Amino acid sequence: MSQMLVSFKTPEEVLNFVNTVTKYPYDMDMKRGRFVVDAKSLLGIMNLGLNNVISLQVHSENCEDLKKELLQYTAA
Repeated sequence: MSQMLVSFKTPEEVLNFVNTVTKYPYDMDMKRGRFVVDAKSLLGIMNLGLNNVISLQVHSENCEDLKKELLQYTAA
């Protein structure tokens, strides 16, 4: 399993993120506090809120291609 921290500032960023991750066959979860949602669910991610640090868990070890595409969402 691979993990990275992401953050979204606008709803458009969330939409672009979901469009990107749905292209990949990996199972992915997003976690903030005690809430866990499917990373391919637009409504689920919007429920986690904007301007929050969210943990993205990708259930695959070989996902470097996905990580490169998601660099713009990396939380500082």
